[in-house]
Amino acid sequence: MDSPLRILHVVVNMNRGGAETLIMNLYRHIDRSKVQFDFLTCKPGAFDKEIMEMGGVVHRIPYVTDVGHFKYTRLLGDFFKLNPYHIVHSHMDKMSGAVLKNAKKYGVPVRLAHSHNTESEGNSIIRLYKWWNGMNIGRSATKFIACSTDAAEWLFHRKAAKAQIVKNGIVPSQFTYSNETRTRIRGELGLAEHSFVIGHVGRFAKQKNHEFLIELFSEYEQLNKDAALVMLGDGPMRNEMESKAKELGLVRKAKFLGVRQDVEEVMQAFDVFVFPSRHEGLPVTLIEAQGSGLTCIISDAITKEVDLGLGLIDFLPLHDQRIWLNRLVKSQKDINKRGKNHEAFINKGYDITKTAAEIESMYLSFIGESG
Repeated sequence: MDSPLRILHVVVNMNRGGAETLIMNLYRHIDRSKVQFDFLTCKPGAFDKEIMEMGGVVHRIPYVTDVGHFKYTRLLGDFFKLNPYHIVHSHMDKMSGAVLKNAKKYGVPVRLAHSHNTESEGNSIIRLYKWWNGMNIGRSATKFIACSTDAAEWLFHRKAAKAQIVKNGIVPSQFTYSNETRTRIRGELGLAEHSFVIGHVGRFAKQKNHEFLIELFSEYEQLNKDAALVMLGDGPMRNEMESKAKELGLVRKAKFLGVRQDVEEVMQAFDVFVFPSRHEGLPVTLIEAQGSGLTCIISDAITKEVDLGLGLIDFLPLHDQRIWLNRLVKSQKDINKRGKNHEAFINKGYDITKTAAEIESMYLSFIGESG
C-alpha cells in the first residue's frame, strides 16, 4: 500500500471512557504506516487533539438527541455518501444499527459492530428506541466484535457465537506500583500517608452506581476516620453526587478529581478499588486496577472474564451493602504486595501490543472485500 488503510471509528465523542481509552490504546500501538484511524463523533472530546497529531481526522455531526431521529439519519447518510470509507468500525452499542444501516446503504463494504456493554442507558422510551435501532445490526454488520461474551450476547443475540472477542488491553508497565509515585500523588491530593484510600474511576452516570459507592463510604468512614474516597471521572450525575457527599458530611473526605490524564499514577495512591456498577461489558479500568496491584471489590453484575486470576477481584452482590462494608473492613487488614503482574496480562491476552497486532491484522485482511 502506498498510503495507510483508513478506518472510520464511530463514537459519540472521544472522551476518557472505557471504550474510547481502548481505541486510543490501539491507535497508539498499531503500525500507522499501514493503518490509520479517523473518527465520526457528535461532540468534542479530550482525545481529539492527540488524534489529529497522530494523523487522524475527526469528523462531526450532531447526535440524535440534539436533532431528532430523521435529521440524524439523514446526516449519517449524507456523511457516508460524501466520505467513501472502506471500513467502518462502530462503537455505538445498539445505535450501531443506525450507523451501519446507513453505511451499508451508501456502499461501505466492511461494517464492524463492536459491543462494549451489556445494557442500554436511559428511560423506557430511550431504551425502546435504542432496541429498535439495534435490530438493524444483524442485517447491516459484516463482522461482530465484543469485549466479552456477555457483551456479545447482549448486542448480537443469536449471532453472538460469530463475534470475535477483542481484549481490552493496556500497557502493563505503565501501571506497575511505585512507592515514590504513591507518596508524590498523595502529597498533591492532600492525603496523609496513613490514610486508607478507597479509589474509583468511572463516568458519573447511573450505570456506575456512585450513589451506592458514596453511601457505602459514609458507613465505612464511621468505622475508620482515616479513610478517604477518591473518584476520577465526569458525567451528567457528577453535580448530584457532589451534593450527596455534602449532605452526608463528606466534603473533606470525598474527593472528586474529574477527568485526569494520569490515571495510572493516581491509582498508586489508592489502597483498594471499589466498582459497584449495575452493568458493564468488560471495563478497562478494572484491568488497569489489577495492573496496579489493587484489591478490587466489584459488583457481581460484571462479567467474570474481568478477573485475571491474580487474587485481586472480589465479586459482591448489590442487594446487601453490609457485605461490602465487611469486605472493606477486611481489605484494610490485607497484606497486599503490589508487584509486577506483566506475565499475567500477556498470558490472558490483555497486553495492548498483542491486541493491537490482532486488530491491525484483522483490518488488513479486509482489503479487497467488496461487501
